[in-house]
Amino acid sequence: MALQATHQTITEEEYLAGELVSEVKHEYIDGAVYAMAGASANHGRIVANLVGKLLVHLENTPCEPFFSDMKVKAGKNFFYPDVIVDCHNEDGDAYFTTEPVLIVEVLSKSTRKTDKALKRLSYQAISTLQEYVLIEQDFVDVEVCRRGNHWQPEHYFLGDEVYFASIGLSVPTEEIYARVANEDMADFLKLKSLS
Repeated sequence: MALQATHQTITEEEYLAGELVSEVKHEYIDGAVYAMAGASANHGRIVANLVGKLLVHLENTPCEPFFSDMKVKAGKNFFYPDVIVDCHNEDGDAYFTTEPVLIVEVLSKSTRKTDKALKRLSYQAISTLQEYVLIEQDFVDVEVCRRGNHWQPEHYFLGDEVYFASIGLSVPTEEIYARVANEDMADFLKLKSLS
């Protein structure tokens, strides 16, 4: 989801109080508030596909997935990642977490720079975070950056299985992209139908 600056500097407490009553979600970066724009159908499909896999896999474990409405506090900033897995959040009234083990962002043209630079650095400073995942929506590419691999990116494409080491889950790339309308998926489905 794209960020739109409001050019307003407020305190963390004002930001958190405002988010409880706001109809529009905002991220909080260096004291400034940024309104978030809506997401595409493909973005929503990728998030739903992944969350579905996570819900089943994490059932009866202390870990649980959150998506879209749960904030992550990274240093003094607050972000709304597309998907989070948290294994420590037992507070039912919490509106943010400080201890995610996995964070996923679905990229778009308007968010790619922020997700790959500012958010990457902010998230990697969270001591509990084990993996940061960036998923392209306009073409098939899942980038996984792991703490255990010094945050070096590993890329997964159609025909690969994406391994989420932090939670011991493997998901075929084509299942993450199920129903996603892009050229890579169209070509993949065409080839699959011919075989």
